[in-house]
Amino acid sequence: MSEGSYVVVGGSKGMGLGIVRRLVEAGETVVVLSRTADELVGLTGVTHVEIDLLNDDVAAESLPEKIKGLAYCPGSLNLKMFRSLKPDVFRSDFEINVVGAVKVIQAAMGGLKAAGNSSILMFSTVAVGQGMAAHASIAASKGAIEGLTRSLASELAPKVRVNCIAPALTDTPLTARFFASEEKVAAMGEKYPLKRTGTVEDLAAMAVFLLSNKTSWVTGQVIGVDGGMSAVR
Repeated sequence: MSEGSYVVVGGSKGMGLGIVRRLVEAGETVVVLSRTADELVGLTGVTHVEIDLLNDDVAAESLPEKIKGLAYCPGSLNLKMFRSLKPDVFRSDFEINVVGAVKVIQAAMGGLKAAGNSSILMFSTVAVGQGMAAHASIAASKGAIEGLTRSLASELAPKVRVNCIAPALTDTPLTARFFASEEKVAAMGEKYPLKRTGTVEDLAAMAVFLLSNKTSWVTGQVIGVDGGMSAVR
């Protein structure tokens, strides 16, 4: 393993925690930025930095001197019809999905460049490319993430790679209400070509792959991990 650590923002639960666990299993050290430690207790090689990204600045001093990879995992899920969405909802979604990512990436730039061949990973949604009712706010902010991914991939090459995963519905704490019963899960799974909804492991496996040097010739990509929803009919 090369010198340096990984940074996972929002890594104390759900998808972020899945990424942290995979990195730890691979023998990597990880710094997690989140409001609470949640299920991080007992994980070897993990340092927790308590932070509220909506209200706090990100201090570069709180991050590793060399950052091999940075995953930004926070998100929101305001699924309402457009007529019911107030402008403040759009602002709130943009703050957590985009401004939070900008704050962390700017603070991490020194560490990412110092590592030499590092990687940034962000998350979008299948709804950006598909156009889905009741997704206006989340699709707007995640669409900005896709644009940010490509812009940063150009600006930070060749030392830092920047990619994005666009998942469909995945079983995480954020989406728990959609997985409240076996019947709901089965019905939703029928909407996908692969006949099931996503899991944390589906996303974490792709995330760690993109963060690693196994994808050292991949940058500026938005990759669907969505059971085939975006490409298969």
